[in-house]
Amino acid sequence: QVQLVESGGGLVQPGGTLRLSCAASGSISSIGVMGWFHQAPGKQRELVAQITSSGRTDYADSVSGRFTISRGGAKNTVYLQMGGLKPEDTAVYYCHAEGLTTYFRAFNSWGQGTQVTVSS
Repeated sequence: QVQLVESGGGLVQPGGTLRLSCAASGSISSIGVMGWFHQAPGKQRELVAQITSSGRTDYADSVSGRFTISRGGAKNTVYLQMGGLKPEDTAVYYCHAEGLTTYFRAFNSWGQGTQVTVSS
């Protein structure tokens, strides 16, 4: 079983910055991709950014140039540096990871979510 724990959400003024962190733990053999999704009230969960084990990154158009995703040295952590925050970035942000367990079974895990609120 693989667990993801997020931290770093909160309240920030428009134009401000936040850094989200996510750590994966459990019976992990390898992680192929880690990413961040967000879900605003009444809307579907959407991809914000993701990064592969080789370092390839993808961003939603709405955050490209403002957010940066990166993985930690241990490769089981992922960060989302958020800048130029806008009220429309307000949402619950979920960490996501896909990979293989030590039993060589595929996993697809989600964190519990962390609230990001952008408001003056």
